[in-house]
Amino acid sequence: MAERAATAATVGDLQVNLDNAERELKRVEELWDRKLVAEQSRDQAKMAVDSFKARIALAREQVGAAEARVKVAQQDLDNCTVRAPFGGIVVSKDAQRGEMVSPVSAGGGFTRTGIATIVDMASLEIEVDVNESYIARVKAAQPVTAVLDAYPDWPIPAKVRTVIPTADRQKATVKVRATFDRLDPRILPDMGVKVTFLGEERAAPATAGRVLIARASLVDEGGTTAVFVHRDGKVERRAVRLGQARGNDQEVIAGLSDGEQVVTTGAKQLRDGQSVRVKR
Repeated sequence: MAERAATAATVGDLQVNLDNAERELKRVEELWDRKLVAEQSRDQAKMAVDSFKARIALAREQVGAAEARVKVAQQDLDNCTVRAPFGGIVVSKDAQRGEMVSPVSAGGGFTRTGIATIVDMASLEIEVDVNESYIARVKAAQPVTAVLDAYPDWPIPAKVRTVIPTADRQKATVKVRATFDRLDPRILPDMGVKVTFLGEERAAPATAGRVLIARASLVDEGGTTAVFVHRDGKVERRAVRLGQARGNDQEVIAGLSDGEQVVTTGAKQLRDGQSVRVKR
């Protein structure tokens, strides 16, 4: 940068000298026309003008060369600067000073495939494996409740973002990703979480009607309250959201619809999809 600035200043000085030389040449040519000066004086004035023009052209070329060197130096600097493709927080430093970094491992003990691990805390998601036999019940935008292992008494509302269109043949599962309705500083990457997929009734407005059921029908599993609904000779485990308790009854504000049959006896011994028979 300093070299370029010095050369650019030289161009200005040479331009001043060129302007003066051109004025001198004009005066000499006027005297030459009047036969008052020798031809040698006119030739010297022309030579001075041509010399300054040549020196200005050279200086401008030097300025261009200096600018090119500045661009090369800036590119070298940019090549030494590693920029993340997104903003986030560094959670681990994977490379130390003196180690080699390469996009692929070269097999050496000092070669790393990354410098650091960065997490975008604003885009945390839940990734869960769902058994193939239940994946048909999972839909995009379906409401879910997430419970972190670190905070078992804190149900977190979320919804299904997408179902990954591939299955794990060994585990017979399909990956599902869900997003939190609202992020919280307590939610950290790689935390253990249990997810309960809710029925469509949960998404209905609370003013659509509330249901009263016997408190003996409720099953508490891992911080999530559920009931078993009888349908077509089988029971279906249904996560519910509770309202106020009323004696031996419990108000359900989401998860159940009026008229559905709820198991009131022996619910804790049942499992989802189990065949049952209703005694009249």
